[in-house]
Amino acid sequence: MGLLIKGGEIVTTETRLKGDIFIENETISAIGTGLAVPPGTEVIDAKGKLVFPGFIDPHVHIHLPFMGTFAKENHAAASAAALIGGTTTFIEMACPSRKEDTLETYHTWKQKAEGNSACDYAFHMGVARYDAATEAQLTEIVKDGTTSFKIFLSYKNFFGVDDEEMYNTLKLAAKLGVITTAHCENAELVGQLQQLLLAEGKTGPEWHEPSRPEAIEAEGTTRFATFVEQTGATGYVVHLSCAPALRVAVDAKMRGVKLHIESVLPHFLLDKSYAERAGVEGMKYVMSPPLRDKRNLPVLWNALKTGLIETVGTDHCPFDTEQKLMGAKAFTQIPNGIPGIEDRVNLMYTYGVKRGGLDIHRFVDALSTGAAKLFGLYPRKGTIAVAADADLVVYDTGYRGKISVATHHGINNYNGFEGFEIEGRPSVVTVRGKVQARDGAFVGKPGIGRLLRREPQCK
Repeated sequence: MGLLIKGGEIVTTETRLKGDIFIENETISAIGTGLAVPPGTEVIDAKGKLVFPGFIDPHVHIHLPFMGTFAKENHAAASAAALIGGTTTFIEMACPSRKEDTLETYHTWKQKAEGNSACDYAFHMGVARYDAATEAQLTEIVKDGTTSFKIFLSYKNFFGVDDEEMYNTLKLAAKLGVITTAHCENAELVGQLQQLLLAEGKTGPEWHEPSRPEAIEAEGTTRFATFVEQTGATGYVVHLSCAPALRVAVDAKMRGVKLHIESVLPHFLLDKSYAERAGVEGMKYVMSPPLRDKRNLPVLWNALKTGLIETVGTDHCPFDTEQKLMGAKAFTQIPNGIPGIEDRVNLMYTYGVKRGGLDIHRFVDALSTGAAKLFGLYPRKGTIAVAADADLVVYDTGYRGKISVATHHGINNYNGFEGFEIEGRPSVVTVRGKVQARDGAFVGKPGIGRLLRREPQCK
């Protein structure tokens, strides 16, 4: 049986028009007005609502062994929350530690997601070391359709790579035609500053940001851009958080480096004062890069509006308050991360489009189409067009509410955006034509998500 979404205002990166969308066999079959559809077609009345392409979160952590614990998350719960919030595809970081085998890690992450995710998904393959086996393993992973890598210039002796390993990873990425994403800091400097602060008795969450200052993020971004330039690779800076890092990234782009920039939800709306709260209230907001001085917020918003920041993810990585309290005696032991997969679309629409002057087409590009193009999902995902997957979000701009742990759908016991107002939310969300969420509830079928195998994009 087909599905007709009727009378909505269809919004893509380039167009905004009223019309109908007819869906059959998981894809969009026709777009227009007065469409003739078969008897028995289910009709969703979208009159007075916007219809967006399904949103794509290019940066999430679901299964993650980290800092002596595991992220408080699973694929069933995370995907349901994502869908309620309008995200129909996510790209998860598959992150081995330096002691773990890359190929085994990849298969573990695939097994965790398969049959459990309610939305479609892909992976960025983490590279935590580069040894004699790495090239063959990464080549096999790329042949399996995972065509993006992830490196950390942080978390020394755990996730982090050294400069030689970064160079080799980027050379291989250039050869294979895949994009490399990077967490840009300086592991050695962070470690030295952490030990200095702890030796001075500065142990609370308010010292997390001073241990990873803006200058260190800028240095890591500069170094990554330089290595990308010298290897001929294509790079993608994840979760850029501050003006100094933005400046060096833009400088690199201006001289022709193939570098793309992502920022994530917390860095648009929160500042370091949240992590300066006493006790566990501050610990909730420990993440890396840290929340920054509030003077950075308008800089990031302006960069997003102009397209210098190309995509917006979440870096969704939940740990509950009991886990956060592992760092009660030292901020270096606080698990880094905050949930956000459910709230990204509504918050960016509210504080960007409705209240912040963000163009609605730029909004669609930054939260959907841009990631689809960069990571080999377009035009299957990230647009509303005939033959594209029928991943659609019918968006109710008249909804008014507040974000709260009491009403969110994650399994984490706090919400970092508690009390934030929202103006709009998804009314109907489809994945390949199947209605998976309605009006703040998951109503679909668990486990239907598919691994999205991709082709190299950078050759």
